[in-house]
Amino acid sequence: MQHHDDVESAFWGWNDIWLHPEFRRWNIEQYLPRIGCPVLAIQGEDDEYGTMEQLDRIARRAPRVELLALARCGHSPHKDQPAAVLDAVRRFVEAIG
Repeated sequence: MQHHDDVESAFWGWNDIWLHPEFRRWNIEQYLPRIGCPVLAIQGEDDEYGTMEQLDRIARRAPRVELLALARCGHSPHKDQPAAVLDAVRRFVEAIG
């Protein structure tokens, strides 16, 4: 109950989607080249729900991307390494502003 008021509903809602056969084909990479603004993509290298391949695919398809892969960081970079995330966001915004 640390992150959700209704743990059962949260779990089964995600579980049912992840395990649905249609979900394996779901992909929105075709839209990445249409992104018109700069992107800062941040992911923890130890993310238990994603892979670094996600960042690589974003970088290959979106036009203006800065990647930040955080070592010793899981699924919630803003919680696992808040100082690193804030610093990266600050530098990113200053560079485009």
